[in-house]
Amino acid sequence: MDSFVSQVGPWIRLNRKTKGWGQVDVGVQVGVSQATVSMWERGVSSPSDEQMAELRKIFDQPVAQAAVAQVPASESDGAQSAAPRKSRKSPKPETNGNIGFENKLWAAADLLRSNMDAAEYKHVVLGLLFLKYVSDAFQERSETLADMVREPESEYHVEGPDQQEEEIRAILRDPDEFISANVFWVPEQARWSYLQAHAKQPEIGRMVDDAMDAIERENPALRGVLPKVFALPNLDKQSLGKLIDLISEIGLGTSEHRAKDTLGRVYEYFLSRFASSEGKNGGEFYTPTSIVRLLVEMIEPYEGRVYDPCCGSGGMFVQSLKFIEAHDGRRDKISVYGQESNLTTWRLAKMNLAIRGIEADLGKKHADSFREDLHPDLKADYILANPPFNVSVWHGETLQNDVRWKYGTPPAGNANYAWIQHFIHHMAPAGIAGFVMANGSMSSSTSGEGEIRKAIIEADLVDCMIAMPGQLFYGTQIPVCLWFLTRSKDRSTLRGFRDRRGETLFIDARKKGYLVDRVHRELSEDEIMEIGRTYHAWRGEKKDGTYQDIPGFCKSSNLDEIRSHHYVLTPGRYVGAEEIEDDGVPFEEKMAELAAKLREQMAEGRRLDAAILKNLEELGYGE
Repeated sequence: MDSFVSQVGPWIRLNRKTKGWGQVDVGVQVGVSQATVSMWERGVSSPSDEQMAELRKIFDQPVAQAAVAQVPASESDGAQSAAPRKSRKSPKPETNGNIGFENKLWAAADLLRSNMDAAEYKHVVLGLLFLKYVSDAFQERSETLADMVREPESEYHVEGPDQQEEEIRAILRDPDEFISANVFWVPEQARWSYLQAHAKQPEIGRMVDDAMDAIERENPALRGVLPKVFALPNLDKQSLGKLIDLISEIGLGTSEHRAKDTLGRVYEYFLSRFASSEGKNGGEFYTPTSIVRLLVEMIEPYEGRVYDPCCGSGGMFVQSLKFIEAHDGRRDKISVYGQESNLTTWRLAKMNLAIRGIEADLGKKHADSFREDLHPDLKADYILANPPFNVSVWHGETLQNDVRWKYGTPPAGNANYAWIQHFIHHMAPAGIAGFVMANGSMSSSTSGEGEIRKAIIEADLVDCMIAMPGQLFYGTQIPVCLWFLTRSKDRSTLRGFRDRRGETLFIDARKKGYLVDRVHRELSEDEIMEIGRTYHAWRGEKKDGTYQDIPGFCKSSNLDEIRSHHYVLTPGRYVGAEEIEDDGVPFEEKMAELAAKLREQMAEGRRLDAAILKNLEELGYGE
């Protein structure tokens, strides 16, 4: 044990006792768990530089100089382990980009592809990550409970080593001690340490399936959700064992990693990679993060009911909660409702939300929102959705007189306006909906769609339309747009909105984004914020400045102007052309320069033509 670790523990204990604090009090002020403070005091691990600075601040005195002098920077990276740590380099600062091990993990997972397609091995990898997460969280909670029994100031404390060990055994057998802390109860045969110890066994696939079954039995919220595909004959068990060993190196469920959302980011990374690998089918369950970020940034879901009737893997809900946390809001102010028609995707959403501690009502089963609306009476404050585009088979012929079709019966051959009216039906009186649609929805007039759009516009429901750049989706190259509808454009002092009745904002974002690879584009964070601020300023939110039209980018239009365009909502019709800065070169001079360049290029063309003809003659193909 190094001398810093041995000295800082007694220093923390002495100072907190002087102030009359318990370990929990110190943990709250430094931003760590009570168990972490206990480990510091016992010399099992040590605080990071930032944590030491916070400790000095709350105790209002430095650590003994002798102790500080012996602390290499490399030994204060904040990692917490069950044993004293070896000196190592400080990690790079955490960013929103890759965590560092995703590519390595993806390469290992890719070994499973020899006999499985992406749709199958997706559930193998994400299932293992989920299992590691719940096991890590369970292990940390177990250690915390044991520390609380030994800690004299804890309500769990008992005197005497033998009595303490007996009490610890009793507490660790009580599922309520874990469930009360939002930690899933993990039976012994489902714990990661047990599976890792048997990773090289030929029966490892069956053992993982059994582990999934055991977790579902003990946790009703997960019943029917976890994948049991590990014993399938086409899953190479040796590769599965290697993947388990690799995942074992990654911390996922501890409080430190939950704070960094490590598993959430790994899930997001894998979902995007699977969507890319699966192409068209993979894109159905995954909406690119930059699009979800923009939708959430636009509608600002601070509190109320959030609804997604085609929720896929749950990305809209995840980003909504991230938005709230980024703006110092409270998670308990949001209620989440969703629905998903695909069974495997519904399970994926349940897992994705469970790992982040998001309580959501996704219904007791998967179901089609059109034919079996699981939330028929819901009126949502915020609706976020990316429905499947241009679906031709949605059984519309059986729903001709549905109460949702207030603005006209959607055509049986295309579900776009069925989705739009489903969203409107579920909007609260002051609700707002933001969703993705194919570009054709803005201008189509076939099969009565033009009349439905006209009725929606005349009802003054359309708040904002955004034309998006191409190549954003993994599953389709169809150009898309974003619709934002609201039931109320009245002035709102509570939310800081101006009276915008009879007005609609058009934004043309087709030139935004950057290529992340040869075929996929993303919006940058600055671009997302720019578009969001434009909309918020137009709504009258003072925090985002004063709105003004920008030719080629945004335009505030009224109903008369939209009528003059025959109710077509394509932003390019309204925003006009981007202003081109005058370079000061007179037209005559510029035209002469362009003409000279054209003549040069034509001459070069003739030279190349002659050279090609000569080569053809030499090859025996001359005239």
